[in-house]
Amino acid sequence: MNSTEQSSAVGSSDVNGKRRGWFKPLLALVVLLGTLAVGFLVGTDSMDPTQSEEYAALGVEKSAVEGERDAFEEARDEVRQELDEYRTETETREAELAERSDELDSRSKALDERKEELDESDAALAEREKAVGKAEDEKEANTVSNGVWTIGVDIKAGTYRSDAPVSSDCYWAVLKTGTNGDIIDNDIPGGGRPSVTVGKGQDLELSRCGTWTKQ
Repeated sequence: MNSTEQSSAVGSSDVNGKRRGWFKPLLALVVLLGTLAVGFLVGTDSMDPTQSEEYAALGVEKSAVEGERDAFEEARDEVRQELDEYRTETETREAELAERSDELDSRSKALDERKEELDESDAALAEREKAVGKAEDEKEANTVSNGVWTIGVDIKAGTYRSDAPVSSDCYWAVLKTGTNGDIIDNDIPGGGRPSVTVGKGQDLELSRCGTWTKQ
């Protein structure tokens, strides 16, 4: 072997020796890391998550949320019940008001009808009073008593009769109008209900004979 070959062999031997020197520690490190990783994985797989503080905190929070939810649902149900009761009460009240309104309408209608009846009655009474007044006026106009009455001026022509039996001192006379008491007819009936007929151009004289009315 020449010197060149010897030098190459020595260099190659040194390189191989250096490679074997750092490879063993690296291999040992890889094995160690692998062992640690396997141990970590095994330890993680074997841990119970329900025993952790985080799980316990979540459970407490979940219970609190559920409690709030239950309280909200209870309050909601109470509000719904109150709304249902209010709705029922409102419907009942509306029905009562509608019934009361119908009663008031019926009463108002009855009052209107009664008012119409009273108006008609008042009108009839007014007509009756008018007729009675007219009859009384006519009777008054056709009624005479003591005095001298000119036909066509003071009283109308016709037959006049005493309203009640006359006394024994009753005197009546039919006189000619415009004269100094020219007697056409006269009488002292002495009782009963005498009557006399007079016409235009005549006067009727009554003395102590009560009232006489035209027939």
